[in-house]
Amino acid sequence: MRLKHTIASAAALALMASPAAAAETPITVHVISQGAKFIGSSMGGVQITLENARTGEVLDTGVTSGGTGDTDRIMRTAHKRGAQLSTEGAAQYSTTLDLQDPTKIRVTAHGPLAQEQSANTVSATQWVVPGKGITAGDAWRLTMPGFVVDVLEPGAHAEMKGTPATVTLHANVRMMCGCPITPGGTWDAERYEVAAILKRGGEKLREVPLKYDGSASQFAADVKLETPGGYSATVYAYDPKSGMTGLDRTTFAIEP
Repeated sequence: MRLKHTIASAAALALMASPAAAAETPITVHVISQGAKFIGSSMGGVQITLENARTGEVLDTGVTSGGTGDTDRIMRTAHKRGAQLSTEGAAQYSTTLDLQDPTKIRVTAHGPLAQEQSANTVSATQWVVPGKGITAGDAWRLTMPGFVVDVLEPGAHAEMKGTPATVTLHANVRMMCGCPITPGGTWDAERYEVAAILKRGGEKLREVPLKYDGSASQFAADVKLETPGGYSATVYAYDPKSGMTGLDRTTFAIEP
């Protein structure tokens, strides 16, 4: 009897000590541009990293893919709190984690990957219970602030001869999803400030406003410079209603 009791106790202890079976737990992540649409394939996607928030162990990583979503649904329809914005085909990253225990998970999003100079990073944490996925509605939705600003002129390290020199400052400015900015459009060019901070030899000279240049998302200005030297231009876009900002930089030189 004592032997049977010992065997039964050992079996019970072994059962208690064995780890719980892992449960498949699906998670879908969407990243939406602040004030605009989802960031997907057209902008190179967004890098998604899921990790154990306590230990830092990386559980999965990948890139969002898909379209920007339904403009009417996202931008023109009044929404109740918690309303779903994503539709079929909207950019996302989906994965399935094998979880044994409730785990606090951190999701980090970095992008858009096709415009690294303007890329931002956002993250959030929440508890996830094994087998209780996050896939309904907009699932795990993160909001990415900023603008994509891409300086087109002058090109990096451009060299010009003779003074005075007239330099064209030209930038492509878009929402983080790639959506276009136009006068009176869904993303109204009149709402945003676009300007260049000019420096020579590291010292600030002035700010030059860039105006809409006739084509979607194109902003430009001509500036007359009298002094030879090495210059830098930091072109930024700013939304005074939200504080949202994006920028890009270039350098150029004027020789005597």
